[in-house]
Amino acid sequence: MGTVIDFETGAVAQLQRRVAQAEEDNRDLLAFARGHSGATAAIHDAVLAAISAEGLDHLLHIVTQQWPDILGVDAVSLALYVGERGVRADIAGMQFVERRLIEKAATDVAGVVLRDCERGHPLFGPASDYVRAEALVRLDNDAPLPSGLLALGQRESQGMETHHGAELLRFLGDSLARLLGRWLLP
Repeated sequence: MGTVIDFETGAVAQLQRRVAQAEEDNRDLLAFARGHSGATAAIHDAVLAAISAEGLDHLLHIVTQQWPDILGVDAVSLALYVGERGVRADIAGMQFVERRLIEKAATDVAGVVLRDCERGHPLFGPASDYVRAEALVRLDNDAPLPSGLLALGQRESQGMETHHGAELLRFLGDSLARLLGRWLLP
């Protein structure tokens, strides 16, 4: 007589592996969705806080003092240029900076750059020594309004390179650019 081959055991084992992989993929997808939802909520909260500004000084305070807590980052710096002037604002206040330095930094950023780094961008000022992950968001406006960069930094590397995160940060940057115009136009 012939030999009986047991296909059932192999098929069941393969099916169990596929079910386990599908469950793991589901957990990963849910974790991503929750994280994306949290990031979306944080960006929206940051924009709503900025909209509530009662003037340019208040807007700069919100961006540099409140956004770190709202967005869950360790450092926020805003560098703007208009005319021949350049300024950089962070938690320590405002400083004049060479316009061409900010303009060059903004030229190197096409929209949004998300990256891990050994040392943060110089626009973080003294905090650049501690930044290990950064998001650089280009702010574009037509003259006479300022253009420049929004820099968000974290002390720990994040593996931040995602398309969805870039879209959210682009929204944040576009909103901030328009709000700056709100307070700078007569």
